[in-house]
Amino acid sequence: QVQVVESGGGLVQPGGSLRLSCAASGSIFSRYTMAWYRQNPEKARELVALVTSDGSTNYADSVKGRFTISRDNAKIMVYLQMNSLKPEDTAVYYCNVVLAGRYYWGRGTQVTVSS
Repeated sequence: QVQVVESGGGLVQPGGSLRLSCAASGSIFSRYTMAWYRQNPEKARELVALVTSDGSTNYADSVKGRFTISRDNAKIMVYLQMNSLKPEDTAVYYCNVVLAGRYYWGRGTQVTVSS
């Protein structure tokens, strides 16, 4: 079993920055991908960014150039640095770990971008 816990959400003004953190623990014994998704009431859950075990990254077009995903393999953590935030970035952000073909999710952290 794998446990995933997010932290770092909050309220920020447009143009501001936030850094999300995600810690994974449990039976993590092989290569795994870590990712951030987001969801608001008006849209389906969408991929924001992912980082593979070899460090390759992928971003949604809507966040390219503004968000940066990174991981710390020793601590089994993933981070999402979010800059130049926009109101449309408002959502619940979920951390995801893909291990041996199984998806593990955190409970999410709310990010609200508003003046």
